[in-house]
Amino acid sequence: MSADAVSIELTRAQVERVGREAARAEDAAGLLAGLAGNGSPAARYRALAEHPRLSRSLLLGLLVLACFPGDGSGLAVSDVAATLATSPGTTHRYLTTLLAVGLLEQDPRTRRYRLAPGPKMV
Repeated sequence: MSADAVSIELTRAQVERVGREAARAEDAAGLLAGLAGNGSPAARYRALAEHPRLSRSLLLGLLVLACFPGDGSGLAVSDVAATLATSPGTTHRYLTTLLAVGLLEQDPRTRRYRLAPGPKMV
């Protein structure tokens, strides 16, 4: 990492808290914590994205992170894109960004992404 680089690492709990506090609504917590719950994640994102005080880009980035299982298993770009109903190109840009800041890792052999291991103090 270069001297000018900035790294931010968040735990899943921190990501969920950011979502809750940013939206100040139950929907944000459900968006991040309940991807397998009722309703489509893409539909829930679209509903929150209409809120004028929220950042659509940040919501989508948090939702990308929330797609990854905590067990360390990996997902392909197409898996995340299908879950979120986003284009593979857009999804790839989010994954590449999260990889660059150390929130995700990529298996060089399979090219699948997974959450980076636990929080590190910097």
